[in-house]
Amino acid sequence: MSARAVVERFLAAVGAGDAAAAAACFAPDATYANMPHPPVRGPEGVRRLLAPILDRSEYVEWEIVTASYAEHRAWLERVDRFRIDGREYAIECNGVVEVDPATGLITAFRDYVDLQVWRERLGDVLG
Repeated sequence: MSARAVVERFLAAVGAGDAAAAAACFAPDATYANMPHPPVRGPEGVRRLLAPILDRSEYVEWEIVTASYAEHRAWLERVDRFRIDGREYAIECNGVVEVDPATGLITAFRDYVDLQVWRERLGDVLG
């Protein structure tokens, strides 16, 4: 499976607000790092990372601004949009996604976001 197809499956799950389906896109030993935080490991770690914001959001769209794909990797410049309590929050970020084309699973996901901007825009919305 191509890196693009793997990423599109993951983004569709995120857009559906389905943390379990998003987590199912990850290999058992995969890592997901929201830099500069330490990475979570495996599908259950990914589910625990994504569930609080996906569950809280009325909708989620991770808009791809630019993307580049190689056989085992994708680079994604995004604007992540979350609607919470009727208000949209948009956060710019960049992600690097490592995939295993043989299994069609993500083996590593690194997101780079300015945490100060995140905190200023979302504040304590997520409690």
